[in-house]
Amino acid sequence: MGIEIERKFLIDFEAVKSQGFDESFYIKQGYILNSREKVVRVRVTDNKSYLTIKGKNDGASRPEFEYEIPKSDAEGMLKMCSDILEKTRHIFHIFGDVWEIDEFHGDNEGLVVAECEIPSKDYDLTLPKWVKEEVTDKTQYYNNNLSINPFKEW
Repeated sequence: MGIEIERKFLIDFEAVKSQGFDESFYIKQGYILNSREKVVRVRVTDNKSYLTIKGKNDGASRPEFEYEIPKSDAEGMLKMCSDILEKTRHIFHIFGDVWEIDEFHGDNEGLVVAECEIPSKDYDLTLPKWVKEEVTDKTQYYNNNLSINPFKEW
């Protein structure tokens, strides 16, 4: 079984943006199933598409299964989704870690969340200066929740 262990943070986006990103790409994702216990998500990026199944969170970790699928299948699945999320993901490498910085669009415009996937719960993550607040345990920042309760409504 795949396990994802990830920490989430609010950041000073301008500070990290001024340093430049290693990579950036657009993401559109929709939720086929969106509950507290499990999420089934379809995602289309600039060049790949995925079907992802995630289990219930246990702190910073949860079961995750992700499969690359044909883009035409993913686009068809997106048409079946009512909960859609759009963002630009920026990749930033620092202190030997890979940070994924999500700049949200649409109803979540203005929200930027940085995530870092870590190898274990006790991993000693070095936080860059641009990290402001950890929000790992704040469920309103989960993508599946942002799709139904967007940032603009907070």
